Amino acid sequence: MEMSRSEVLRYLGHKQQKIDAGLNQLIDSCMKEMTEIAKPRYVYEFFEITEVQEAAIVLNESLTLKGKSITNHLKDCSKCVLLAGTLGINVDRQIKQYQLVDMTRALVLDACATAAIEVLCDEAEEEIKKLNLVKGYHTTFRFSPGYGDLPIELQPEVLNQLNAFAKIGLTSTEQCILVPRKSVTACIGLGTQLENNKKKSCRDCDAYEHCGSRREEDPCEFSKGL
Repeated sequence: MEMSRSEVLRYLGHKQQKIDAGLNQLIDSCMKEMTEIAKPRYVYEFFEITEVQEAAIVLNESLTLKGKSITNHLKDCSKCVLLAGTLGINVDRQIKQYQLVDMTRALVLDACATAAIEVLCDEAEEEIKKLNLVKGYHTTFRFSPGYGDLPIELQPEVLNQLNAFAKIGLTSTEQCILVPRKSVTACIGLGTQLENNKKKSCRDCDAYEHCGSRREEDPCEFSKGL
């Protein structure tokens, strides 16, 4: 699991400014530490799309994904993959420990963790893509609870469907915050009539109107697939 230095800098809010030697060394140290303390794991399951409503998708006749955004995302799909990934609790603990004694290092390590969980999800997504391409299926990009109008309250049900606590130690709070914090859940659509990771633009993103990355021409993970 290799983090992108440019992504770490982006999560730190740097926009092509000159980086001094001290910060460079700190980033290198934190990236190395992240590879040592993270225990990256993921789990996913395949579900049939059994019903498409005006603003909801039903999986396996039991799990309903509500919202116009997820309905549009999966409208040309016949299956849906639910994915959950985590870096493990050690990452949360180490960031909290540094917050008590070295806030700068805590911030850089947090940025490294954010970059690392994206890499983990990219790896899982690529595995799903390769497994299904031979079967004639293409994939959408991943879409997480909290994106658009897909309710964040869906988190516990996604975790339950995946048996995520038993398999990768991932759960959520009553406020639907994932624990460990550096974790992700997502939906990926599968369809035979899709173009692989179908063409998308910044305007397809729900953050379009207030996106700082777009205004400053700093590509985010979404736009890198264009």
